[in-house]
Amino acid sequence: MASSNFVDYVKIFCRSGKGGAGSKHLYRDKLTQKGGPDGGDGGRGGHVILRGSKNHWTLIHLKYARHIYAGDGGDGSQSRSFGKEGEDRVIEVPCGTVVYDAETGEFICDITHDGEEVILIKGGRGGQGNWHFRTATNQTPRFAQPGEPSIEKTVILQLKVLADVGLVGFPNAGKSTLLSVVSAAKPEIADYPFTTLVPNLGIVSYRGNKSFVMADIPGIIEGASEGRGLGLRFLRHIERNSILLFMIPADTADVTHEYNVLLNELKQYNPELIDKQRILAITKCDMLDEELIAALKKELPKGIETVFISSVSGMGITELKDLIWTEINKESNKIVEITHRPMQIVALDDKSDEDEEMFEDDFYEEDDDISKYKGIGWDEL
Repeated sequence: MASSNFVDYVKIFCRSGKGGAGSKHLYRDKLTQKGGPDGGDGGRGGHVILRGSKNHWTLIHLKYARHIYAGDGGDGSQSRSFGKEGEDRVIEVPCGTVVYDAETGEFICDITHDGEEVILIKGGRGGQGNWHFRTATNQTPRFAQPGEPSIEKTVILQLKVLADVGLVGFPNAGKSTLLSVVSAAKPEIADYPFTTLVPNLGIVSYRGNKSFVMADIPGIIEGASEGRGLGLRFLRHIERNSILLFMIPADTADVTHEYNVLLNELKQYNPELIDKQRILAITKCDMLDEELIAALKKELPKGIETVFISSVSGMGITELKDLIWTEINKESNKIVEITHRPMQIVALDDKSDEDEEMFEDDFYEEDDDISKYKGIGWDEL
């Protein structure tokens, strides 16, 4: 997917529908002069609903549709007729979307399954008609409830892709090449750093018509947590991965040092990533003989499964797929729990990216408080 089409961050303004007002109608016809109250209730305002959809891969369909308004509820009428309910607005988002409050940065909800629905903003309740307020001492109430006002909220949608394996490594470590070899994905491959600018997903075929999903993210460099290179912007996409595959080229001067640098950058971003199962792949091993591989094994970091591979010659690819399949099917690695921390809104306001354009906080005015209406308020029920 082209980088211009990959949108994993969108800020949208949502407003639910306001509830319809109850009717104050008193029944009259040519035969009945004082028929009493028969005002109906107002209709409920429309909800703003988030729905997971497997047909969407990014948030690009929301990039230019950042104002979502639900329909208002209809007013009640005579003969105890109810007002119609406001039209709900359903926002379809890809599975793996996380929602934050744009003003406070607090986590709101997480959409992970196809068809999963979450009411983001509830519509206002419709007001009750005067028929509900008739009593023995007040047989002709000439008041009714107003509908509840609409609710406005600005939210941030972040996409965190769903995959079984996440590739982690420095630029030009061979991540995109491996993905292109083991799957049908066609990531951009070149001999310069930061060829990959957006995450790529690929479905890897395994024995017996089985498969798993592999995610490739842009390369990480030392100091990424401080904003160097592409920073840590895309590390959110490996938070949901069952295991992490670290990839380090065989011609690296110090494999252990580079591995520790990558591990430290993950820790700076989210300490929970350190608890994930890790596999180390030494890439570009087609230029090594058995003596060099034996010497390199003595310098590898301790306590991690290591595989020597070459995407060009196919060396170790089958062994790597076997090891990945074994790890992702362990019960301890099947459960992927994420603690969604509050978003740092101040830091985001400094970004100038087109996809992260911010709305002015004072652009929208709050609805009037319901207490200014005459009649029976909701708090008095």
